[in-house]
Amino acid sequence: MTKTVFQKIIDKEIPSTLLYEDDFCIAINDLHPKAPIHILVIPKKAISSIMEIEESDSNLISHLIFTAKKLAEENKCEGYKLQFNVGAKGGQEIFHLHLHLLGWF
Repeated sequence: MTKTVFQKIIDKEIPSTLLYEDDFCIAINDLHPKAPIHILVIPKKAISSIMEIEESDSNLISHLIFTAKKLAEENKCEGYKLQFNVGAKGGQEIFHLHLHLLGWF
């Protein structure tokens, strides 16, 4: 399986400014922001899409959401949207699961 750009960032093969990192995920700014704050929360586990998650991934998905909430609070967002794009027809461009945090002041 070919590594996605996100997996290369996780593996430190591509330099990136990490906004957050723990044992389960990283967070980076989106290169093409759609809001004043546009952060991608990316699991370190290689999962291609929400379509591929299993029941055993429940804690990981919850962790991504709580991480996004923490980042929204740290960035003083007055309102925000959390978004998973699922599949090409759902707008997914990189096939490594990631959660979009779009925030406004």
